[in-house]
Amino acid sequence: MRAKYLASACAVATLFGTTAAMAQAVVTPATPTTSTKPPLIGQESTDDAPGNDDVIVTATRRAERIQDVPLSITAFQQEELTTKGIVGFEGIARETPGVILNRPTQNFNNFTARGIATNGYNANLQSSVAVYIDELPVSTIGNTTVVDPNLFDVERVEFLRGPQGTLFGSGSLSGAMRILTKSPDLNNFDRSALVDLGLTGSDSFRQRYNAMINVPIIDDRFAVRAVGFYRNEEGYLDNVGTGVHNSNTLIDYGGRVIALIKPTDSFSIRLLASYENSDPKDSSLTSPSLGREKRISDRPDRFTGEQTILNATIDWDLGAGKLTSSSTFSDFNQRFYVDLANTFGFAIPFALDADARDKVFVEEARFVSDFSGPLNFVVGGFYLHRRRDTDFNYRSSIAFLRARNLTGLPDEYYIRQMTYQNSNELAGFGELTYRFSPRFWLTGGVRYGRLDAQAFTEAGGIGSGSNYYALALGGVRNAVITTAPFAAVTGIKAEAKKPSWKASASFKPADNITTYATFSTGFRAPIVNAFAGRPSLVTPNDIIIPAGASSDDLKSYEIGTKTQFLNGLVTINAAAYLIDWSNIQAQANRVSDSVQFATNIGAARSKGVELEMGVVPAKDVFIGLNAAYNDAKITRLSAAEAAISGAVLGHRLSAPRLQGALFTSIGFDLGDTTKGTLAINAQYVGSYNSSFPNTPGRPGVRIATFGKTDEYVNTNISFGIKRGPVSAQAYVENLFDDHSVVYIHPEAFLASRSGTLRPRTVGLRLGYGL
Repeated sequence: MRAKYLASACAVATLFGTTAAMAQAVVTPATPTTSTKPPLIGQESTDDAPGNDDVIVTATRRAERIQDVPLSITAFQQEELTTKGIVGFEGIARETPGVILNRPTQNFNNFTARGIATNGYNANLQSSVAVYIDELPVSTIGNTTVVDPNLFDVERVEFLRGPQGTLFGSGSLSGAMRILTKSPDLNNFDRSALVDLGLTGSDSFRQRYNAMINVPIIDDRFAVRAVGFYRNEEGYLDNVGTGVHNSNTLIDYGGRVIALIKPTDSFSIRLLASYENSDPKDSSLTSPSLGREKRISDRPDRFTGEQTILNATIDWDLGAGKLTSSSTFSDFNQRFYVDLANTFGFAIPFALDADARDKVFVEEARFVSDFSGPLNFVVGGFYLHRRRDTDFNYRSSIAFLRARNLTGLPDEYYIRQMTYQNSNELAGFGELTYRFSPRFWLTGGVRYGRLDAQAFTEAGGIGSGSNYYALALGGVRNAVITTAPFAAVTGIKAEAKKPSWKASASFKPADNITTYATFSTGFRAPIVNAFAGRPSLVTPNDIIIPAGASSDDLKSYEIGTKTQFLNGLVTINAAAYLIDWSNIQAQANRVSDSVQFATNIGAARSKGVELEMGVVPAKDVFIGLNAAYNDAKITRLSAAEAAISGAVLGHRLSAPRLQGALFTSIGFDLGDTTKGTLAINAQYVGSYNSSFPNTPGRPGVRIATFGKTDEYVNTNISFGIKRGPVSAQAYVENLFDDHSVVYIHPEAFLASRSGTLRPRTVGLRLGYGL
C-alpha cells in the first residue's frame, strides 16, 4: 500500500529532457583532450574555456576545466551521448563508475551512488542522489513517478559523486546529477534532426524523432531555440493477465522553447518553457517463472507523467562576479496504478489507482565571485515550495463483487481518499576558496537548511474503516461494504534544521596533475509514517507501524588525483573514499498487509575506489575505461532495529561490489569528405542484494522477496558514417541478447518483480546538422 500522508521535506518535480542525441558519428582526432571522454569533432569552446579540447563543467557553480575540479565528476557531452546511444538515465548510470540505476519500469528511477542504499526502491524515502534539470531539482521519493528524460540537444550531463549538500541540498546525500539544456546561439542560425528506428526481437518496433532549430532574432542580443521530440517504442513483454502482446509500449512526446535576451554584454535573461508527456502502457517488470518476457497483472500497471516547466534565469556580470537568479514553476500530473493482489496471493482483487498533482516553485539566487586575488567564493539562497495533491483509490473488481453479491459501493472502488501535502525548504549556502599559490588551495563550504512538510486528509470520499478486507478474505457473501466518508485530518509536521559541511585541500604538483582530499557531510529530511501506531487489519499481532524516521547522517572522506600524460593523449582520474552512514533511514513493509513504513537503524560503512581512463593510442582511435569497487556493509545494529527492519549485522547494502565499462572507437576515412567510425561499448555490473534479508517483525526469518540481481555484461556496437551535416549510424544494443535480472523489487504486493535488460535491438540513426 502507498503511505497516505507521508511528510518528508524533499523537493519533488519531474524531469523534462530530450531524446537520443545529435546524429554525429564521433571521429577521434589526435589532438590532446582534458577529459577521459573521446575528443569530439565539432566540440564548441565557451568564453570561459581554456582551449577547444577542454571539457568545461560548472559543478562548483563556476566554469572550470574538469581536470582542475577537485571532485569525482563524470561529464557527458552531446556527441558522446549520441555515439553510445544514451537516451536517458539508464545509459548515464552504466557509464558512471560507482553508480547504478534501480529502474523497475519507465518513469520509475532511483540512483544509487557509492553503495548508499538499503534497497533499490527507497519507497517513501528522499532520494540519495539529487537530480537537476538546469536549476530545478527533480529527484523525489522512491515510490513517486519521475519522468525518464530524453537527452537530445543538451549542453552536458554532469554526475557528481559523493555528498554535494553544500551546493545541491539535502537530497544529494551521495551525489548529484545535472542535466544542462543548451542555450540559444545569439549569432548563428542552426538546426538539427535525428531519427532513430529500431527493432527489438522480431516484432517490437521503436521510433524516435527529434528536431531542433535555433534562430537569432537580433544578432548578439536575442535568439530562440526550440526542440521537439516524439517516441513510440513498442513493448517487448507479454502480460499473461491482460492478454496483451508487447504490453509495455511507451509513448513519449514534448518539447521546449528557450529564449535568450542579452540587452548588454553583462546582462542576460534566459526564458524556458518545456512540456513532456510520458505514457508507458504497462510496467516493464517481469516474472521469470512465467517464461522469458512475461509479466502478470489484472490490468496494466501505469506509471505516467505529464510535466510542464517554466523557468526564468537572470545573469548579471558585475565585474567582481556574476549574480544569478533562477525562478522555476513546475506542474506535474502523474498516475500510479498498480495491481497489489499478490499481497494476498491473488485470493481477492486488490489494486491502487492513485492520481497525483504537484505544483512546485523554486527560487535560487547566488553570487559567484571573480576576484583577481587569491580569494573567491560562492554565496546564495534557495527556496522551494511544493504542494502535492494525491487521490488514493483502492479497487476491487465488478466481477468479484457481483460473484459474492457484495453491495454498498457505487462502483468497484471501496476506498476513495483525497489528501494533499505541503513541503518547504529554505537554505543559505556558501563556499570559499583561498589559493595560497597557483598549485595549492583550500575550499570550505556550508549549507544550512530548514525543511518542513505536513500532510492532510480532506473530508469526504468513501471507505473510512472499510470492511472490504474482512468480507473479501473471509469469503463472506451477500453483505454490504461500508462506505463511510473520511474525516479531515491534519498530519504531524516533519521538520529539520541541519547544516551540511565541506572542506577540501587541492594540490597540483605539476600542470597536468591535480590531487585533492575532501571531507563532506550529508543528510536527508525526516519522515512521518502515514499509519503510525496502527495495527494490521489483517493480522492484529503483526508489528505496529512506528512513528517515522529522523534524519540520517553521512560523513565522507575522499582522496583523488586527476592526471594527464603524453600531451593529453593519456588521462587517468582516480578516487578512493570511505563513508560513515549513521542513523540510516530504511524502508520496510509490514508483511500481513504490505503497508510501507520508514524507520532508522544503526550504521553502515562504505569504502571503495573509482577509476576513469582515456587513451588515444593513434590518430582517430580512442579507448575509454571506467571501473569501480565498493564494499558497503551494516556495521552497527541493535536487536530492536534488526527486528523491525529485517536488517542483519554485516549485510552488504544494495550495490555491486564490482562494475565497469569499456569503450573503443576507431575512425577512418571513406573518401575526401566522408568519415567512418566503428564503436564498441561494453558495461559490466556485478550482483547485489535486493533488500535486507529478513522479515520485518519476525527476527531471523528470511523474507520471501529477498534476492540477488545477476551479474551481467551489456555490449553495444555501432558503425557510423558522416559526410558534411548528414550522418548515419547502424547499431546493435544488447548484442548477445543478455536477459539478466538487473533489478528485484523488494515488496511482495507485486507478482512481477524483476527488471531485465531490453532484448537485443537492431537499429539505424539518421541525423542532420550539429
